Amino acid sequence: MTAIASETLVELGRTGIKVPALGIGAWAWGERLFWGFGRGYGKEDVRGAFTTAMQAGVNFFDTAEAYGRGKSEQFLGEFIRESGQPVIVATKFMPYPWRLWRSRLLAALRGSLQRLGLERVDLYQIHWHFPPIPVETWVEGLADAVEQDLARAVGVSNYNAGQMRRAFDTLAAHNIPLASNQVEYSLINRKVEENGLLDLCKELGVTLIAYSPLGQGLLTGKYTPENPPSGIRGLRYRVDLLRKTGHLVRLMEDIGQEHGGKTPAQVALNWTICKGALPIPGAKNARQARENMEALGWRLTPSQVASLDQASRELGK
Repeated sequence: MTAIASETLVELGRTGIKVPALGIGAWAWGERLFWGFGRGYGKEDVRGAFTTAMQAGVNFFDTAEAYGRGKSEQFLGEFIRESGQPVIVATKFMPYPWRLWRSRLLAALRGSLQRLGLERVDLYQIHWHFPPIPVETWVEGLADAVEQDLARAVGVSNYNAGQMRRAFDTLAAHNIPLASNQVEYSLINRKVEENGLLDLCKELGVTLIAYSPLGQGLLTGKYTPENPPSGIRGLRYRVDLLRKTGHLVRLMEDIGQEHGGKTPAQVALNWTICKGALPIPGAKNARQARENMEALGWRLTPSQVASLDQASRELGK
């Protein structure tokens, strides 16, 4: 596996910060309830994912204070110190119901910085919008983070088009760009195309960061109606959806063969990149990280993207 080329770097919004066209999501690092950390994989496995990504030149990692109750941030911080190399770090603020004041955002950010062992992060995001606290309150907190040099850039996550525009306007009053909106986006979840969010991101110069770009594993070809995901993930997906994804996975296999034997997962990630998004697939171990990296350095043809679009639409019928 060779290091990624400079042409695979993209700008994060209009911030001037260059990141790989694909990052690594660290949701599963320390997360027991949803991902089963400690059952089948552990700290040494996720360390392997970090090391493998770094060796390939993919140094953009996305975490959050809520992942594994802070363990994801702790692990990432430890791995960064061990590597001694520059890493681009994104993390998130969770607006829990008991957090009522704008100042709580900076307090939470300082907690994240302590767990990460950093003086500032490259991207700080609001994880969700939870009423009744208005969008503007927490976004003003993001402006505080930039102005106090605790974050190089700021973004939001799981914001709809209206909420994102309000965030964009609030930051613009401080001459701060909204770098990103991190939302779920994959071949089995294309709501951001249907509701106009992807188009709005392009219009405003906001990077759409795609989490769960592999449909939490459904686009890898690993799962079938007879072998569904375990735990909470298995409850999220109906057997009929797993049956329908079979046709899509077979198409991705065929397309992958046209590109020298790429896997369905690599085709799915490349599709997301072709759509103008920045995917951050999770990686629990070195093998998964290595497979993710091989989604870079090549490109689906427009006709292949169109074929995948059509097969994806069939899932909703």
